[in-house]
Amino acid sequence: QLQASGGGLVMPGGSLRLSCNTSGFTIEDYVIGWFRQAPGKEREGVSCISGRFGDTDTDYGDSVRGRFDISRNPGSKIVYLTMHNLKPEDTAVYYCARAFGSLTLRSESYAYWGQGTLVTVSS
Repeated sequence: QLQASGGGLVMPGGSLRLSCNTSGFTIEDYVIGWFRQAPGKEREGVSCISGRFGDTDTDYGDSVRGRFDISRNPGSKIVYLTMHNLKPEDTAVYYCARAFGSLTLRSESYAYWGQGTLVTVSS
């Protein structure tokens, strides 16, 4: 299972940290990705991280690169997405999901999805 949490209302320029709690599988065997979907828009790949022990590979979508940071402490089953300098266009429901194989932001590669958490960026 995957469960995203930590969403809320934040002002433009603010920061927020989302958590993806995983259970029921060996996280080291998978890639964990964050995606988002805004009303009326297609789902967008935000970031992903390799779960393999000692592997620090990550990837980011162009719209969040340099502002968002994905991380996981060694041995932990939680993947964090720390978001800085948030903009109104970051408003969306954020989901975490797992994929088997290489880093990718293609949503069709992710077979298991958790429930999302809403992030609203507004003054």
